[in-house]
Amino acid sequence: MKKLEKLKIKVKNLKKEILAIYYAYHHPGTPLLSKVLILFTLGYALSPIDLIPDFIPILGYVDDLLILPLLIILSIKLIPREIMEESRGKAETQPLRLKKNWVFAMGFILIWITLLLYVLVYYKYLNN
Repeated sequence: MKKLEKLKIKVKNLKKEILAIYYAYHHPGTPLLSKVLILFTLGYALSPIDLIPDFIPILGYVDDLLILPLLIILSIKLIPREIMEESRGKAETQPLRLKKNWVFAMGFILIWITLLLYVLVYYKYLNN
């Protein structure tokens, strides 16, 4: 099997896992810490704006290739096994299309604005 085909399969499985953790988030037996991490993971996955913009060479794809999969894996590790199995089954039988989340996008925009302001103030401080 070609590498590209393997990658496509992994991406498809990743999308299924996102839906499964969405259902796990809504399960009443999911612990609070898991729900907090799931909420962050889903917000990050569904945000139309990346924390590291894709136009930044190499680093722009780090979030897509490393950060998001790690968040999904960590979320799954914190979800009790029975709940995760039930959620995966629900994701298979009840597909749902999750929409982009602009609230988290605004959070990332605020982070970048804060960093930009910090750099500008720091630069001005160095030149005085």
